[in-house]
Amino acid sequence: MHVEFWFDFSCPYAYLASQRVEEICTAAGVPLVLQPMLLGGVFRLTGAGDGPMATLSPPKATHNTRDMLRWADRLGVPLRIPAAHPMRTVRALRTLLGLPEARWPAAMHALYAAYWQAGEDITQATVIAAALARAGCSADEIATAAAGADGDAAKDDLRRRTDQAVALGIFGAPAMVVHRDGAAPILLWGQDRLHWLAAVLAGWDPDVGAPPITPAADGRAPAPTLAQPPTVDFWFDFSSPFAYLAATQMGALAARAGAAAGLRWRPMLLGALFRDVGTPDVPLFAMPEAKRAYVSRELGRWAKWWGVPFRFPSRFPMRTIAPLRLTLLAGDDDAPRLAERIFRAYWIEDRDIADAAVLRELAADAGVDPGLVDRTNEPGVKQVLIDSTAAARAAGVFGAPSCVVHAPGGPHLFWGQDRLELVEAALRGWSPP
Repeated sequence: MHVEFWFDFSCPYAYLASQRVEEICTAAGVPLVLQPMLLGGVFRLTGAGDGPMATLSPPKATHNTRDMLRWADRLGVPLRIPAAHPMRTVRALRTLLGLPEARWPAAMHALYAAYWQAGEDITQATVIAAALARAGCSADEIATAAAGADGDAAKDDLRRRTDQAVALGIFGAPAMVVHRDGAAPILLWGQDRLHWLAAVLAGWDPDVGAPPITPAADGRAPAPTLAQPPTVDFWFDFSSPFAYLAATQMGALAARAGAAAGLRWRPMLLGALFRDVGTPDVPLFAMPEAKRAYVSRELGRWAKWWGVPFRFPSRFPMRTIAPLRLTLLAGDDDAPRLAERIFRAYWIEDRDIADAAVLRELAADAGVDPGLVDRTNEPGVKQVLIDSTAAARAAGVFGAPSCVVHAPGGPHLFWGQDRLELVEAALRGWSPP
């Protein structure tokens, strides 16, 4: 078994992952192989154009910047976004490839530090040379690597590696590929999947069953529970599989943080929100094929990680206006129980939650008056959902699930079911950037 770490210096998340991936592999006694690739080339080959950052809606772009700074804070890693970001990294990558491979780990860290800590212009040969000197490379090694950076051999090598990355299913950085004896390799994408890497190295097959270990995703213990924990708004739409996965965890998460009483389930109409912020109606369908295939597989992996059932429904996307209005009618006390029942009906039982008869049955199951279903078309009830969606938009929400933690220095918005550990940390007193 060995792990390949695929990276480009232009990606801040790859930089963050580079700070921990060696430690994880060393602890597991598994060799780590560094694999430079040209991220822009990967984007072009996978049909992603200039990459996802080029098409982010303004609120999502703002959150993305905040998100990388938050992960750096949790990891205790310095991160400074250069004014010139993104920089062309092709010269730095080719120069790295021209060094003796034994120099690559130190050189990788030095070049990352130049870009993401010092904010230096690593498109310049002098900056690259200075970073490599700090990494302990000799003057002769640096000169040889620099001289070959514009040669055909270096160009062909980087192109070949980039093609290899795409052949492995890679569509972004960082990517970790675990090569196992006698079994298919496992692709993990993102620095926020390093806890999965540790579990895979301990024997977990994420496509088969539950993990043998559940390490903290950031390697640090959570902050202590506050005497008066903040409240958290859980914004969701039943149409989102990611919201379903998060919904299976929210109650236990809030209870662990001593914030169960402060958890508020907040329905919103995701399609209307997407239209307002300029996002495709079904983001999963708009992804490049390689990314869509990976994200679809990850849904099952997250379900296995958390030990919850999951079945992609035959009716997708689903019109969820009626169940959302019903949840709002149920009131704050009954909304969590009703929402959980509706989520199960759609994402486990494959039922038509837009059907009034089905909704009456689900309401009864949750101890909610089934007669409320008949009120979901009243003008006033329609307006309540419109107002709730507007409140989500005003809070900065741009997708589901989203959690807004109301705490000192906040409110703090967290997007995605893979950010729940950050939500819990904020509930326990962590003050995110």
